[in-house]
Amino acid sequence: MSYRLGVDVGGTFTDLLLINEDTGQTYTAKVPSTPHDSSVGVLNGIDRICEESGVPVSNIHRVMHGTTVATNAVLTGKGAKVALVTTKGYKQVLQVARSFCPGGLGGWVSYVKKPLLAPLELTVEADERIDAKGDVVKSLDEAALIETLKSLKEKGGFTALTISFINAYVNGVNEQRAREVAKTIFPDMPISISCEVVPELQEYERTETTVVNSYVRPEVAKYVDNLYGALTEKMGDNLHLSILRSDGGLASARSAADSPVNLLMSGPAGGVAGAIHFCKQGGFDDILTFDMGGTSTDVALIQNATARVRRETRVGDVTVRAPSVDVRTVGAGGGSLAFVPELTKALRVGPESAGAKPGPAAYMKGGEEPTVCDANVVLGYLPADVQLGGKMSINRDAAVAAVKKVADAMEISVEEAAEGIIKIANEAMFGALRLVSVEQGFDPREFALVGFGGAGPLHANALGILTQAWPAIIPPGPGVLCAYGDATTQVRNEASQTLVSLLSDVSIDKFKDTLQSLAEKASSTLIADGIDASEQEITFQADIRYTGQAFQLCVPFTMNDLDEQGLDLLKAQFDAEHTQLFTFALEEGHEVVMVRAIATAKSTPLPTPPQPDGSYTLADCEITHSKIYYEGQYHEAVIYDRSKLHSDLVVTGPAIVCEMDSTTVVLPGFVANVDSVGNLLITPETQA
Repeated sequence: MSYRLGVDVGGTFTDLLLINEDTGQTYTAKVPSTPHDSSVGVLNGIDRICEESGVPVSNIHRVMHGTTVATNAVLTGKGAKVALVTTKGYKQVLQVARSFCPGGLGGWVSYVKKPLLAPLELTVEADERIDAKGDVVKSLDEAALIETLKSLKEKGGFTALTISFINAYVNGVNEQRAREVAKTIFPDMPISISCEVVPELQEYERTETTVVNSYVRPEVAKYVDNLYGALTEKMGDNLHLSILRSDGGLASARSAADSPVNLLMSGPAGGVAGAIHFCKQGGFDDILTFDMGGTSTDVALIQNATARVRRETRVGDVTVRAPSVDVRTVGAGGGSLAFVPELTKALRVGPESAGAKPGPAAYMKGGEEPTVCDANVVLGYLPADVQLGGKMSINRDAAVAAVKKVADAMEISVEEAAEGIIKIANEAMFGALRLVSVEQGFDPREFALVGFGGAGPLHANALGILTQAWPAIIPPGPGVLCAYGDATTQVRNEASQTLVSLLSDVSIDKFKDTLQSLAEKASSTLIADGIDASEQEITFQADIRYTGQAFQLCVPFTMNDLDEQGLDLLKAQFDAEHTQLFTFALEEGHEVVMVRAIATAKSTPLPTPPQPDGSYTLADCEITHSKIYYEGQYHEAVIYDRSKLHSDLVVTGPAIVCEMDSTTVVLPGFVANVDSVGNLLITPETQA
């Protein structure tokens, strides 16, 4: 039998999910992450999951991997030293940047700009010029560039080189030639050129993105090479390694190492992909997702089973022009600290977190301050005796002692303090969900709500009440859903070209020729990875704005759509989205800024995982009885084993549903049942 493996590396745990491609049977495992070298944790996890499942490692032929290597390189400042070659007269392009200071009206007072990733002392100029139409005004002065690069080499102190010339997005001939010249001086150094990394207008964003690509490239390439070498040694040469991109698609190991700037949001994209996979199978195409971990919660909106994608990715104070799933993050997680300021005596939760060490007090790893996790333990939502199948001990007395600090400061009971902590955390996540729904023109009541991550299922029912998005869905294996997303998404690549032309002036024939050229370019990368053109699907996007606007909206379409409706299709879709976001649309002035082709590998749907034995009764699924505290009073509750629940059973709240990687709370007045693909659906009892 053939198996595929999804691997998601987080800050605390590395999650693994092994799928039998013939039957859909799954196996999961969690092992501690190894920050010094993430590949060690991955290999440890493979040993663990193969041992527990009894599957020989040689039967695994595909590994799909979500990684934070590129993200961590930016956040920790441990990327490569980058040198930059710009057009003569544009040496300060990164220093000039954009006039934006975070922090409100007075942000410029306290804002301290971090050192540039390509410092001025390592920035040199090339004598060349391309005009805005792409014509060569001045060819590259190769002799002068050779002398400049030799001087730069003598100076040393860098390990990666970036080339970004003015207007290279229209015509990259001078950049390509400069790279050939640079290779004679730096034969073993990775060189990134902007016309290949991000062929889009706006020189600062293009240069910054290409520099970031160079900054993380050596680290990512080293990691991918080491991991691939270790995996092939363990699994054989018939192994295909793919890395999850920020936009939710997969890239081959080779492609990921060449363009690592597309991996900056690899982690959150996996959870969104996993949620789409299970919800689409269950008949839910419009969903709101929230992934609640130990430190933060990531939320996203999915419409028509497709994640909304931003054209920019921000990590720390670095913003790059690379596509990523539109995920918003709020500092509310299981480890978020609760405290009462001396001055206001008002309860606060987060954004500070106890992290993995010392962690929540209930975990008995040295933590003593109250966290959201401790509040869940105090309220009985996180049972002390059955959490994680008993593999992780939870000390309720320690949680009570921690939360009592907050209770004493506010002169209320421990239970009231714990419930207050949970409500504040829920409101913070509700605010983030409003950002991706209400503030984007969407009514959350028209969506289902999907909770996952280690802590998401604990709060899903409560967030369903706040958003009125029903049902609240807990997919199978919610604590390892990112790994499931890694294992079930598709290889993807895109190619783009800047146009900047009024839609009324665009020739439909020339437009189609441009699309066809981009399609071939996007497809060629997949072909190089062994995916034939017949096994690919090609879709297109156009970035459109009204003339004079500083931003644009992305309009997706296919070639068939264009053949049937012509360019009016783009105008109509743009006007509809603009009206949704801003309540109005204009009759004219539509401008096409950018077009892109997206090549996606076709995939055969995996079989639905085997469901539990239908002969189980609700009594068979009971683990024990307990109590939970909700809305000021205790309620009798039953704790159930999720692995035994099937579609013929209905769980009536208050109840707690436990599984290896997470715990779900069903509040009083609500019911939960399992659908045909294993999703746990929570709805108000009146709607059941």
